[in-house]
Amino acid sequence: MVGVIRTDSRAPRESPEPAAEFVAQAEALRNELFAHCYRMVGSVHEAEDLVQETYLRAWHALDSFERRSSMRTWLYRIATNTCLNAVEAARRRALPVQLWPASDPADAVAEATDVPWVEPLPTTRVAVGPEDAAVERESLRLAFVAVLQTLPPRQRAILLLRDVLRFSAAESAQMLDTTAVAVNSGLRRARDQLAARVQTPAEPAEPELRRRLDQYVAAWEAKDVPAIVALFSADVIWEMPPLAAWYRGQADIAHHLAERCPVRPGQARLVPIRANGQPAFATYTREPDGSQRRAFLQVLDIGPGGIEHVYAFGDPAVFALFGLP
Repeated sequence: MVGVIRTDSRAPRESPEPAAEFVAQAEALRNELFAHCYRMVGSVHEAEDLVQETYLRAWHALDSFERRSSMRTWLYRIATNTCLNAVEAARRRALPVQLWPASDPADAVAEATDVPWVEPLPTTRVAVGPEDAAVERESLRLAFVAVLQTLPPRQRAILLLRDVLRFSAAESAQMLDTTAVAVNSGLRRARDQLAARVQTPAEPAEPELRRRLDQYVAAWEAKDVPAIVALFSADVIWEMPPLAAWYRGQADIAHHLAERCPVRPGQARLVPIRANGQPAFATYTREPDGSQRRAFLQVLDIGPGGIEHVYAFGDPAVFALFGLP
C-alpha cells in the first residue's frame, strides 16, 4: 500500500478541485508523515500502514475540511491521532538494553519471541530539509526513537509536535483536543525524561569517520576481534534483537564475538548503508557453495572515543526493509 493514495470513496464532492489538491499535497507530505508515524511507533511496517490509514481518514473527511488550518496541519492532526489510537492498543516496542540488565557473555543466549522490537529505518525513506535539519536528523536516531517509546503516548506526541515539527502550543493543543497549558506541561515532563535517558554522541568529522568505518570493515572481514574491539569506546554497548542478551564493555563483547559469534575469519562481507541517519552495515557471510547468507544488520553510534553502541539486528526480515537480498 506504500505510495498509493486511494480516492475511490463514494462520498460526494462539490468539485474535483479539492480532491486534486488533496492528492497533490498528501503525496508531497508522504515522507514527512511517514517519519512522524515512525517516530511515534518505532516500526517501519506500522508507520507505512498508519500513513495509509491517515490518508483514508482524510479522504473520507475531506468535505468537512474548513481550511481553518493548512492542509499540512490538518493531515498531521489526523496522523497523530491515528498513531495514538494504535499505540494505546498495542505493546510498546523496545530494545534489549531497555528491558533487562547486561548479560554475562558466558551464559547461553536465546530469542525473546514475545517482544515487539524497535525497527531500524532506511535513511533513504525520509528526506530531511535544510530548515531544522539537525533537529530532524537527531529525532530519527535509533536511540532517540527507542526512548520515545518509553514516554506516555500523549507526551510522545506533544514532544514531536512541538520540538521536532515546530508546531505552536496552540496548534498542538488543537490537534490533540486539549489546552495549550496541558501541552506545555506535557512538553516539560517529556523533555525531562528525554534529557535523563538520551545522550547523542558527537560524530567525528567526515574524513575521520570514514577512516574509522574502513577500519571496522577490515577488522570484521578478517574477524580480528582485538581490532574490532579497539574501535569501541570503553563503555560500549552491543545488543542484538531478537536475542534478549546484551553486553556492556569491551571485554564482554570481545568474549561474545570470539566465542559465540558464528562468523569466521575471511567469511564476512559488510555492505555500507545508512539507517536512522547513522552509519550501518548489512553483514553477510560467504558460504562454501559460493552463496552468501544474511547474518545481521549493524547500526552504529560513533562518538569521539570510538563506537559507543552497536545495534546488531539479527532478524533476516530487517534486510527487506532496506531492499537488500
